[in-house]
Amino acid sequence: MGIAVLTMKASVTELFLVLLVTGIYSNEEITKKSKRPKFTVPQISCDVKAGKIIDLEFLVACPAGCQEPSYHVYGSGVYASYSSVCGAAVHRGVLGTSGGTILVRKVAGKSRYKGSYANGVQSLSLPRWRESFIVSEGKPQKDVIYPSALTYSSSKSPDAKAGETTKAYQKPSVLGATAQPVTLPRGSVAEATYSALPRPSPSAVSTAGSPRPQPVGHRSQEMGTQRQDSLGSAFQKLAGADVSLGFVPKEELSTQSSEPASQGDPNCKVDLSFLIDGSSSIGKRRFQIQKQFLADVAQALDIGPAGPLMGVVQYGDSPATQFNLKMHMNSREVKMAIEKITQRGGQSNVGRAISFLNKSFFSKTNGNRGGAPNVAVVMVDGWPTDTVEEAARLARESGINIFFITIEGAVESEKHYVMEPNFANKAVCRTNGFYALNVQSWFILHKTVQPLVKRVCDTDRLACSKTCLNSADIGFVIDGSSSVGTGNFRTVLQFVANLSKEFEISDTDTRIGAVQYTYEQRLEFGFEKYSTKSDVLNAIKRVGYWSGGTSTGAAINFALEQLFKKSKPNKRKLMILITDGRSYDDIRIPAMAAHQKGVITYAIGIVWAAPDELDVIATHPARDHSFFVDEFDNLYKFVPTIIQNICTEFNSQPRN
Repeated sequence: MGIAVLTMKASVTELFLVLLVTGIYSNEEITKKSKRPKFTVPQISCDVKAGKIIDLEFLVACPAGCQEPSYHVYGSGVYASYSSVCGAAVHRGVLGTSGGTILVRKVAGKSRYKGSYANGVQSLSLPRWRESFIVSEGKPQKDVIYPSALTYSSSKSPDAKAGETTKAYQKPSVLGATAQPVTLPRGSVAEATYSALPRPSPSAVSTAGSPRPQPVGHRSQEMGTQRQDSLGSAFQKLAGADVSLGFVPKEELSTQSSEPASQGDPNCKVDLSFLIDGSSSIGKRRFQIQKQFLADVAQALDIGPAGPLMGVVQYGDSPATQFNLKMHMNSREVKMAIEKITQRGGQSNVGRAISFLNKSFFSKTNGNRGGAPNVAVVMVDGWPTDTVEEAARLARESGINIFFITIEGAVESEKHYVMEPNFANKAVCRTNGFYALNVQSWFILHKTVQPLVKRVCDTDRLACSKTCLNSADIGFVIDGSSSVGTGNFRTVLQFVANLSKEFEISDTDTRIGAVQYTYEQRLEFGFEKYSTKSDVLNAIKRVGYWSGGTSTGAAINFALEQLFKKSKPNKRKLMILITDGRSYDDIRIPAMAAHQKGVITYAIGIVWAAPDELDVIATHPARDHSFFVDEFDNLYKFVPTIIQNICTEFNSQPRN
């Protein structure tokens, strides 16, 4: 009996221990399972910048449509944290236009971010930034725990606690409605711009009196209503994540100042001026959008001394330079200068502004570099209040490439108010659509940034900077036969020098070469030998008199082979042949060869030269390309006529 009781107690004890151990194990399993909640990928909107997210590595879901230009991206491959996370992913090619999940990892800041175009997104260049990030396909890494809810930075304020964060990134949905908190650094340009934007009201749209005659109730009321509706949409964008007008927040400026400034994009070396509309009719808000456009262009250009330089002239009743080409040497400085521009008011005197630009802006004292194409972008609200054709013609002939951007041009019922119909085509140098852009509304002007930048930087197509004086390879073929004599030969050389002085000489402008001939031929110097006017003039002075016979036909063939065969494809080819006698050999076949190869030939005969041979050598019509003078000492009189004929022929080429 006692043994049985003890055995029963032992079994109960053993059973209790088994149940106890089993229960503990089960609790541990339940605890483990409870510590492993199901992971959900957090979602963000297209405008969220990486710098607003504190987490160093995270998975995130992006919506569709993040390739829009309004979601700015800075850099290529490695992106500045001031970029849209989702926009960078589309640019990188790890996110399609329909959205999806991506993996984001923060890395150190860079000294420079290079812009590029990829997958439908144009990323912009940026100087040094404090933080970068990279994006890849949304495949989680093993043993890495990703946050289900992202941690966002908050604006620092006297009331904010140290280390305080917020889990929401909010922006006002409608301008003028009760605004939700927007995460902007206190004291930043963005915050100042946002606080300065008034709420739209029916009376707030373009209240300034317009100097243009307008039909009652049309542009002032009907158009005003449309613009008011568009204003709400445009300023809603300004009030959101990108309100800074393209400027870097002030809290970031200190991180950039110690770095060397960008030297600029060498593939876009142009001297660029904007003529912006400051007339009363544009209104304050559209003037602000115009400044935004300039700032975005400045950012996209990557301004620097080795690349594009930019200046701004504002016009109204009269034009005034806001800043010239040499005042600001990087995109950030240019954008800060644009921010400070205030509206002048008055009428839209565009023609007067173009004349001012031509006479005053593109000068060496204002920073014009000479070797870079001169480009002027003229922005017009509606239509000019003066004529532009003559002023634009003179500007083009001085080598300025004129672009016209016309915003909200005259509708059919307004066209009788326009002083100069078809003014844009009369102003630009080519009526092929390349130089003129017509924008239907101020509120879609931002879509013109990239097309304009692409055209401005396409230096191969900036044909309007090529004039009769800076676009040719000129080969002088000089008779050094015995009949000329030493004294007269020096007179001929002075004539060659006088013609050469009239041209703009450099590697990229007009180039000069020279051949002397008798029975034989000698290359005195080729097109590539000298690249400055002083060097060319000194080389002409050093040419020694040869003496001998007169084989003009052989000399033409020699010049075609030794000079013009090495001419650049985009250069006009001019041969200026000077002889004092009839040729000992045939000149017809060599002259025909020159004409067939596109060499424009001027024939200058002196004393004993044969006029019939001169006419054969000269390009048709001979009356414009063939000249005869009875004395060596009278050669100088033909310099103005020859230069005028060269320029007349150049300017008569079709503008299309």
